[in-house]
Amino acid sequence: MRNLVSLLDYSGDEIRSVLDRGAQLKQELLAGVRRPFFAGRVLGLLFQKPSLRTRVSFEALISQHGGSSLYLGADVGWPNREPAHDFFPILTSYLDLLVIRANNHADIEEAAKYSRCPVINGLSNLSHPCQALADIMTMQESAGGLENVRLAYIGDANNVAWSLAVICSKLGIPMNIGAPEKYQFGGIFVDGLNAASGKNLIRQFDQPVPAVDGATFVYTDVWTSMGQEEEQVQRLNDLADFQITAELMGIAAPQAKFLHCLPARRGEEVVAEVIDGPASLVIGQAENRLHAQKGLVSWLFDQP
Repeated sequence: MRNLVSLLDYSGDEIRSVLDRGAQLKQELLAGVRRPFFAGRVLGLLFQKPSLRTRVSFEALISQHGGSSLYLGADVGWPNREPAHDFFPILTSYLDLLVIRANNHADIEEAAKYSRCPVINGLSNLSHPCQALADIMTMQESAGGLENVRLAYIGDANNVAWSLAVICSKLGIPMNIGAPEKYQFGGIFVDGLNAASGKNLIRQFDQPVPAVDGATFVYTDVWTSMGQEEEQVQRLNDLADFQITAELMGIAAPQAKFLHCLPARRGEEVVAEVIDGPASLVIGQAENRLHAQKGLVSWLFDQP
């Protein structure tokens, strides 16, 4: 049985296999084909945080292929009413798959330890692997492959950027991170990714221009995530020079595309001219959450 707690646990070939399945199933769905290969399967969604894309995409993908889902909020008592070694073996004995959206990454690791079915990290404070899978699918579709993709991530190096750095290192994609030093990753994390890949793929810059130079895709996320509201004023001041503007996009490669995991705050991390303009792929990127996760779920169910 395999889980997806972190993309660090997956090889490049395994990630490609997941994405290939997702691409195939996307084409089938667009052609009106919905094979019932999840018939009888029950998906649990154990969420501590609000969600649009994660919740709806997982509920839709299981339903489209004959399965069903259960949304589990605070009423089930996790994580305070029962110890994990009681809660998760019982909960997962009822399910075929459990998606968790948690405040703390350690809670997802603990769930996977005791689970009787595959566990998927639907978001934690450390990482967002399902988003990264959809992002790579989007870049692959737009560029016709990954061979010439160069990614620039501008702004707070958060959980989304963490998973992007991991998946890019696994797939051989150069990724520049542009952020003030206090918002960058620690050197140990970046050095470890580069050592594992055997290449200097992940680089960090304290200015946006050198990070964006030559990028085929420019990515950003909100500067203040859920739970960071008290830091908002400081973050707006610290990151003001890292806003994605038309001028900054002009420094990237010709025909560079814009990515954002959404929700977005126009006028903060990105101007409306960019996110609503012809270079933006954000709607298709969000749609690909459905397709990439469908590939993941199909792949997980086939693992011994």
